[in-house]
Amino acid sequence: MPARGAQARLLRIIGGAWRGRRLRFPAGAEIRPTPDRVRETLFNWLGAHIVGTRCLDLFAGSGALGLEALSRGAGHVEFVDQHAVVTRELARVLAEWSITNAHITRCDALAFLQRPTEAFGVVFLDPPFEANLLGRAAQSLESRGWLAQGAFIYVECAARAGLPQLPESWQPLKAKRAGEVGYHLFVRATEPDPAQ
Repeated sequence: MPARGAQARLLRIIGGAWRGRRLRFPAGAEIRPTPDRVRETLFNWLGAHIVGTRCLDLFAGSGALGLEALSRGAGHVEFVDQHAVVTRELARVLAEWSITNAHITRCDALAFLQRPTEAFGVVFLDPPFEANLLGRAAQSLESRGWLAQGAFIYVECAARAGLPQLPESWQPLKAKRAGEVGYHLFVRATEPDPAQ
């Protein structure tokens, strides 16, 4: 039985330079990592768009999405999570894997979004389902300059609850369901060129 529990706390990178590499996420944290098959589908959707791109892994948890992005050539990943045990473990992984193009911020995600920023090309938005944070985080991302024109936004939510009101500029590209999880890819609409 203990072996099963330990196994459940292991994740593996499923593509890119670190394919097959495993990481353990902390037993004391309430984390719901994105399953392997969902991550595989997501990164198939994103394809080459991830290469060289600045990515934001908000509500990072296990860090699986951001680490998968780095494995596949992301230019930089900013990990954000408010839990000390989570950020400590992520820092350990970054050091152990000699990752230099990533940064971790221990902070409440909504408070983090009030800061000044440079725009990101890909954002992973996977808050705790029961916390009712998705809509507020989405509005802050849109209104406070976190998203580049044409940015991709990945959203995970409880399938039965569905999506909250999201910014009008977020155009749905893909959506699937895996058990109780609904997962979606949006693109931020490029504003029309005023010269045309």
